[in-house]
Amino acid sequence: MDDLKSRLSQWLFWDIDLSELNPEKHAGQIIEKVLTRGDITDWHEIREYYGLKRIAAEAKQLRYLDEITLNFVSQLFNIPKEEFRCYNMMQSHPGPWKS
Repeated sequence: MDDLKSRLSQWLFWDIDLSELNPEKHAGQIIEKVLTRGDITDWHEIREYYGLKRIAAEAKQLRYLDEITLNFVSQLFNIPKEEFRCYNMMQSHPGPWKS
């Protein structure tokens, strides 16, 4: 488990005590950080560790993904945006620029 933490870009977790980060318990948090801020090496690491099925399942449950990342994972996994929790939250709380 700790091996994954050491292989990911450490700057992704600037706001977290890495000694407390558990790759299984905090999978959603790790996947969100890699999807939104990671590089291609980080992507390969989570893909190898979690597999595409788990990444897709975790991504669908995330409360927030920016629009570009949401479009990317929606296309990558062939999952309609409406199935993502973050998309539904955006629709129910549009900002003033999206009204």
